Amino acid sequence: MFLKSREYVRRYRAFLQRLREARHEASLTQVEVARKLSRPQSFISKCESGERRVDVVELAEFARLYGKPLSFFMG
Repeated sequence: MFLKSREYVRRYRAFLQRLREARHEASLTQVEVARKLSRPQSFISKCESGERRVDVVELAEFARLYGKPLSFFMG
C-alpha cells in the first residue's frame, strides 16, 4: 500500500523539510506563525515534526503566510 511505502515516507520527510525551510525563509519563528494563525506554538511544532499531519487547507494557509506557491511544498 502506498501509505506505508518507503517512498511515501521519504517524500513526506522532504515535505516537512520544505515546510520548515519556508518558515525560515519568511524570517518567522514558530511562535510568530502560531500567533498569525491563531494556533498554539505546539501546533506548528507538531506539523513541522510530522507528529501531526498537515491537511490541504492548512497547507494553503502556511503557503499564504510564507509567500510561497503550493508547488514549493510538493517538490
